[in-house]
Amino acid sequence: MLRRNHALSEVISCPPCEINGGPRRSCRKLFILSALLVATLTPTLAHADEPLFGFTYTTDLLPKGKSEVEQWSTTRFAKATGKFVLQENRTEVSYGVTDRFQLSLYNTYSSNSAYHNGPFGATTPGEPFSYDSPGPDDHYHNTAYISTDVEAIYRLLSPYMHHLGFALYSENRAGRDFFETENRLLFQKNFRDDRLVLAANFTYAPELRNERPGPLTLNETDINLDYGASYRFRRNWSVGGELLNEREFNSWTFWRNEINDAYFVGPSLHYGGKHFFATASYYRQMPWAGQHADTVPGAVVNGYDFDNDFELHRVRIKVGWYF
Repeated sequence: MLRRNHALSEVISCPPCEINGGPRRSCRKLFILSALLVATLTPTLAHADEPLFGFTYTTDLLPKGKSEVEQWSTTRFAKATGKFVLQENRTEVSYGVTDRFQLSLYNTYSSNSAYHNGPFGATTPGEPFSYDSPGPDDHYHNTAYISTDVEAIYRLLSPYMHHLGFALYSENRAGRDFFETENRLLFQKNFRDDRLVLAANFTYAPELRNERPGPLTLNETDINLDYGASYRFRRNWSVGGELLNEREFNSWTFWRNEINDAYFVGPSLHYGGKHFFATASYYRQMPWAGQHADTVPGAVVNGYDFDNDFELHRVRIKVGWYF
């Protein structure tokens, strides 16, 4: 996005009066037309980090010296039986250290209500509240601070300057009796003058928890594949879809001791203005889950995975402001 503006600047700065021997009046006309074109494109291209998707990351980053504040709201609900609603909220501040490197700091705080929702109808809290142990017939509700997170993204290739965009992502989370490091490979490919954006992520995220008393030990490793496609159908507006394959393992690797394997698909809608953006996405789990070596008994029902970190529906809304 920013690369295109740089190219226009080069056109403006070149001496058009020397092109094909044109007169100085043509020089002024070309300068004016180029300036108008830059002004027209700037509102939609200036903020290259706009999240086109709710769950899938692109390689777009904040320009050097720019910052933003984002608010996330994710609602996860519906199990095979009973009642389950997990509300996750995140407040994030991001800063463009360079045009290639972006740092973010955020806090996550959540609430959870559950009743007769787990395997065999037992009340089971969502994963952020897994340190609680309600009785199988209890009405559970809790609200808590979950973690403080530090996120870093370094882009090696820009999709606006190369055939494929590629970036490295690392997020480290620390909260009550747990630590998680989430690491992603980010890919992005643009078509049709950047109106069509394809993105893919590969995630490796081991999580350590403290089952008191005792030290932090490996709880599970998430291995996820995210895919997204978005099309800008009018100025500032994009619509798309996402696919997630979420896997969990009882090991540091992703080829043994598999626990869960679930698939989610759904649409996304994005609006990006000059100083504000909003993104809404919806995921629905598909009946493609299977039993594995370490699957919790009773967690998979009719092809749906309902372990404590899986549900039928996920809705995410992001809003952000640029500075």
